[in-house]
Amino acid sequence: MKYRLLLLLITASFMMKSQTLQTVPNVDLKKYCGKWYEIASFPQSFQKGCHCTTAEYTLTDKDYVIVENRCNKDSITGKESYIKGKAFVEENSGNSKLKVQFFWPFRAKYWIIDLASDYSYAVVGHPNRKYLWILSREPKMNEEIYTQIISRLKEKGFDLNKIQKTEQLLK
Repeated sequence: MKYRLLLLLITASFMMKSQTLQTVPNVDLKKYCGKWYEIASFPQSFQKGCHCTTAEYTLTDKDYVIVENRCNKDSITGKESYIKGKAFVEENSGNSKLKVQFFWPFRAKYWIIDLASDYSYAVVGHPNRKYLWILSREPKMNEEIYTQIISRLKEKGFDLNKIQKTEQLLK
């Protein structure tokens, strides 16, 4: 009996992680553009030592969005680090699947998997579930909203033991 239950739990866990990651059905890029504050993320080597991380998106009249990422290195008052790139929308994705490019020719998947109806927060992930960012229009997010997002991420099969909150300077 014990082994049957364990096998069932392992199978359910595997099936959850192997499910295709769902994105939001549609994103209005004009509303999505602007400044976002990173509230939490899965730590990545390219963000090592970052505090006060922000991303700013600008819609162009070409076939891409300008992406500008900033953070303060090693402390909230540290020297600003900056990188500029481009994001390209995947066809037939409702603008919810993009490919971000900071170094040619490499592009990374940027999938919008949760989005407030008023565009006050967004959650970005990768289908392999190894990359995750929770973004907000403000440097601090309401704790109840954050908890609801975390609950939905758990349902989507993300390993939330990896998530770390991002230190932000509050206005």
